[in-house]
Amino acid sequence: MIYGYCRISTPQQSIDRQVRNIKAAYPTATMVQEVYTGTTTARPKWEQLRRKLHAGDTVVFDSVSRMSRNAAEGAELYEALYTEGVNLCFLKEPHINTSVYRDATKQQLDLTGNYIADEYLQATNRVLMYLAKQQIVLAFDQAEKEVQDLRQRTREGIETARLAGKQIGAVEGKKLTTRKSIEAKETIKRHCKTFGGTLSDSETQKLCGIARNSYYKYKRELLEELAQK
Repeated sequence: MIYGYCRISTPQQSIDRQVRNIKAAYPTATMVQEVYTGTTTARPKWEQLRRKLHAGDTVVFDSVSRMSRNAAEGAELYEALYTEGVNLCFLKEPHINTSVYRDATKQQLDLTGNYIADEYLQATNRVLMYLAKQQIVLAFDQAEKEVQDLRQRTREGIETARLAGKQIGAVEGKKLTTRKSIEAKETIKRHCKTFGGTLSDSETQKLCGIARNSYYKYKRELLEELAQK
């Protein structure tokens, strides 16, 4: 089986890019999607998938950062799945795919039977394995660092804007109108049964391609607008 695992941190983020990237590379992949934040260790969809995996199965990630909360957890999980014979594929970091790691282990130098020569060969093999493992750890470390750097830049940007007297966040009582919200509302008015269409709420939500919370928020706003007319 080939699975594609996608994760976003908040319902407001779009998971479509990850799905699109994985489907482009692995059209037959069974997709598993999850909303999960670094403030909790609960990843029910991942845990369900983890229990299904068997030797020979493949899990595809858009990036190594989608696999774990941090570098230590990621490296440990990678090694466990590798040992179980599960194939891991990272579209943005192909150099640490398990296929590359397995090739590295196969390229170990054959012993000669000569005690002194074999001591050197065994030491060389250990170095090769160590370097392969370090590449994996470094990839997770880099992914974790990028997330931390992004958070830091965001905090600094907010503080700079605040000191400059700019409005941070939405003005209380004022609705934020975006192109996405306008398009979603038009779709809801056109297709939802509540407004004379033929689709249920869940079907309309899927058609809009938005999160459940956003869908009901837009629908509520539409009903409020109609009530005011």
